[in-house]
Amino acid sequence: MSKVITICNQKGGTGKTTTAINLAAYLADAGEPTLLVDIDPQSNATSGIGIDKTSVKISIYDALLSSRHSVRDIIVNTQVKRLDLIPSRFDLSGAEIELVGISKREYVLKVAIGLVKDSYKYIIIDSPPSVGLLTVNALTAADSVIIPVQCEYYALEGLTQLLNTIKLIKTNLNCTLEIEGAVLTMADFRTSLCHQVIKEAKDFFQDKAYQTVIPRSVRLSEAPGFGKPIMLHDRTSSGGMAYEKLAREFLQRQGARAASEPENRREPAIAQSLRAK
Repeated sequence: MSKVITICNQKGGTGKTTTAINLAAYLADAGEPTLLVDIDPQSNATSGIGIDKTSVKISIYDALLSSRHSVRDIIVNTQVKRLDLIPSRFDLSGAEIELVGISKREYVLKVAIGLVKDSYKYIIIDSPPSVGLLTVNALTAADSVIIPVQCEYYALEGLTQLLNTIKLIKTNLNCTLEIEGAVLTMADFRTSLCHQVIKEAKDFFQDKAYQTVIPRSVRLSEAPGFGKPIMLHDRTSSGGMAYEKLAREFLQRQGARAASEPENRREPAIAQSLRAK
């Protein structure tokens, strides 16, 4: 069964796109067919995974607002085996206005990716750093949300608003939406403030907070400039090892969750065996 996860924080500079790119890359590297969906008009996930956004002819914009293109036409391969991308481009910036006049406008992304959902184990959506119709679409299409939280002074500022937005989406548009987890990013372990923020964030999110904390890393910061996820740029760097560890922790949680599901909700063993073949 496929799972759709939106990486979301309306506050900019939290490591949202970095987390989307690198979590998706390491999930694919772990053998899981993964689709990265860039629904941010800045198109940073597109360029960060190695696709020249200026050369993109059809993008997520076309899947949302044009009947001429199916989402299958838009998917491109990346340099990471088992990782595909639905790219973004500059014209997505006008989608917020264009979506207003569309019936069931909150569901257009859900419908679009529903056409290819069964082809992937995980679909990771990189959302804009704002709460507009694109982010609403990303949350409505998702099974769960990962919230990146930077280890800085105003780390928890705005989280109440974000959690209220998630609650509203769950109440009105997507009753199955859950918080997958919160990942602490850009940690400078040399400062006492960093350790304080980590403690406060883990107290705030409780068991939803990932134990893996992503450090500040020069190699991690420069990887997007080379159009590579950190696993291809410098896997042994502190950032590379941290995101690999985060992916392992994520998969362990998925396994634990599947094992704890009631027997009648779990996939039959025969189906698992057939799917493995």
